[in-house]
Amino acid sequence: MDQRLIDTATRIAEALERLAPPPPTAPDLAAADAFVWHPVPPSLAPVPTVARVPIALLQGVERQKRILLDNTLRFARGLPANNAMLWGARGMGKSSLIKAAHAESNAQVPGSLVLVEIHREDIATLPDLLRQVRGQPRRCLIFCDDLSFEREDADYKALKSVLDGGIEGRPANVLFYATSNRRHLMPRDMIENERSTAINPSEATEEKVSLSDRFGLWIGFHNCDQDTFFAMVEGYAGWFGLDLPPERLRAEAVEWSVTRGARSGRVAWQFMQDLAGRLGVAGPA
Repeated sequence: MDQRLIDTATRIAEALERLAPPPPTAPDLAAADAFVWHPVPPSLAPVPTVARVPIALLQGVERQKRILLDNTLRFARGLPANNAMLWGARGMGKSSLIKAAHAESNAQVPGSLVLVEIHREDIATLPDLLRQVRGQPRRCLIFCDDLSFEREDADYKALKSVLDGGIEGRPANVLFYATSNRRHLMPRDMIENERSTAINPSEATEEKVSLSDRFGLWIGFHNCDQDTFFAMVEGYAGWFGLDLPPERLRAEAVEWSVTRGARSGRVAWQFMQDLAGRLGVAGPA
């Protein structure tokens, strides 16, 4: 009887082992310079070609470029650097600057940085991503675009702990960059509601805004004026190789911006896509 029980238990254990998923393997960060994080199953998908523009084409954000590039280069060289939050006006090049700073840093310090994109809805799995990249020889710039939290969202608490406060701490080879239209990542009514309903309003507010404090760099982006918009358009026109009289280029750019109701780097890029298409110019490869 005892032997039969042993045999049965052995078969059950073997069956469970066959059903269990294989242990995760360490990602090969040498396979590419950029990856996208997929939490189920946990994996880093290489990105052969990153959608970005050269950093020199980003106009009207000279101060922001200098601050972020200096910070990124320090990280690429193995020196201390800060997590960064890029916040402010829509379409002014926040995510473009992060991708361009990554490319420029790799150009100056070859092979130093890997860009890893994590989607907003996967922020709760950030600790799993950090376990994947912890101890890797290449440094990792983790990037989340359009990061924000709503009233019922508790993921911000996990992010606070991961960035600065958990007992494991942020891995030495990891830096976190995020973009947001909100300075404190949460809608104002959410913060105000916490203040009005809490026993201690100041403590409730501190809890909500303290996530922003985890970012050593706050870099603001603001709406551009018309001269800056023209500089953006002319820079893109040169990159596309368009040879148009400046007066025509500016007149059409103004008309395009009026129809869009805004002036920004994104609007300048969309105008250039339209103009190049109408002129039959394929643009840079």
